[in-house]
Amino acid sequence: MKLDVHKMTDAPIWSIEHFLNEVQPEFTANSWVQLQDLPSDYSHDEALLLCQLSHDEWVAWVPQHGEVILHAHQFCALH
Repeated sequence: MKLDVHKMTDAPIWSIEHFLNEVQPEFTANSWVQLQDLPSDYSHDEALLLCQLSHDEWVAWVPQHGEVILHAHQFCALH
């Protein structure tokens, strides 16, 4: 039996950052987002993004709660 082995030099190498950017929508300040987990039992389920701290962190304002730092996995785009 003979195996056909080819060196893949022309194939693109994808980083995890590229994949995350393709999967997650681009958010901007002054955008409302849907919260996955509520910061308290009495807070709203939406938040207003105020400013981006890092690639996956945002300062946001949640009605009936106040300012919070959200990680990208804690919110999604409003439908």
